[in-house]
Amino acid sequence: MKKLWANYCQYMGLLIATAVMVAVSGWAIDQIPDSHLISDLPAPQTTENMAMNDQVVAAYTGFAFRLFSRVYQHQNQENIFISPASITNALAMTYNGAAGTTKEAIAQTLQVQDISLAELNQANLALNQSISALDEDVQINIANSLWLHQSAFFLPDFLDRINQFYQAKLTAVDFSSPDTPSQINDWVKQETNGKITQIVETIPNQTILYLINAIYFKGMWSEPFDKELTQEQPFTLIDGSTKLHPLMFQFGNYLYLENSDFQGISLPYADDARFSLYVFLPRENVSLDRFYTQLNATQWEEWIKQMRSRPGSIQLPRFQLEYEVGLNDSLKSMGMDIAFDPNQADFSNLTPDNNVRISEVKHKTFVEVNEEGTEAAAVTSVTVFTESTPSIPEPFSMVVNRPFFLAIRDNQTRTILFMGSIVDPGL
Repeated sequence: MKKLWANYCQYMGLLIATAVMVAVSGWAIDQIPDSHLISDLPAPQTTENMAMNDQVVAAYTGFAFRLFSRVYQHQNQENIFISPASITNALAMTYNGAAGTTKEAIAQTLQVQDISLAELNQANLALNQSISALDEDVQINIANSLWLHQSAFFLPDFLDRINQFYQAKLTAVDFSSPDTPSQINDWVKQETNGKITQIVETIPNQTILYLINAIYFKGMWSEPFDKELTQEQPFTLIDGSTKLHPLMFQFGNYLYLENSDFQGISLPYADDARFSLYVFLPRENVSLDRFYTQLNATQWEEWIKQMRSRPGSIQLPRFQLEYEVGLNDSLKSMGMDIAFDPNQADFSNLTPDNNVRISEVKHKTFVEVNEEGTEAAAVTSVTVFTESTPSIPEPFSMVVNRPFFLAIRDNQTRTILFMGSIVDPGL
């Protein structure tokens, strides 16, 4: 039964990611802004902007399937459930801080090397915003946050871009405090509606920054499954053995595709069917490995186009799954190894510190599929290290007990409004 279950879980992950994507200094920081849920209505899209969004979606879809292939190579006997949309959000924020060959490597990995940074940021904002105004049967929350070492220096331009285009919550914290992991994890719990409760355990001494994305999805089927029709049935596992598992049943008209290798179906959420669950089931004589040799972004798009409405029945496992994976090795194998290299990584667009690198990319997900619909959540964290201890300036003492100069300045226009010399404050 594990074979079918694993196949289903894997495609559930690809569904949500693809649906989301297609629909879709010492600067003094305290906490800006407190509201970081993407909820603004999207600005009107020009033809040029829509074409750019399509180009970014195509790039991210290619990245999604290549990443999935890398993860599957190491976990082909296990359930897999990833959110490429969460991962690309986190990596795109990180990309904003990269420079030189490190920036080129991340661009190649994300397949956005032909897209300018400004265009990519604008497209990400538009894609995230476009999925926010949904009906009551589909809820989606995309949230980003940066957790910054309070004694490290970050370039204002980098922080401005992340705040503007990724609407990230920016918080300066004391990474040496035992309360900081709980503070970060509380944010994760809140943004995933309690489905993922922890992304940070302990904070290594070299950490200067966490870039974190959280996604929460809850969709009700356009036609719910009847609970009375759910029955325990044999499910064949990947080793050929069987176990009893509840399978839901439904009959109706669905977008459907079949050939000698598989059957594929689209199960829509809500009345407008903007989001759907796609399930691809290899034939009994076709192994999962063989099916995945065909699976890539080009073939995926072709299969979706070939689907046609047909009457039929579907029996689908009811299940709940929690999943966690470290993405360092997969991303390195896709061309991002320089970003992890302490001797070569270049994040000079993030901080003047020239000893900065990515130390870890961690990904956690949750999914539950039942008769009512689907609930899913994902969190991706990018941990940034410095090889040198962040410098903490010595406290100073300033006693104004003698004549002094002062000025009042408009810092936006740089206009000096008042200026003077005080030689006797008692007069």
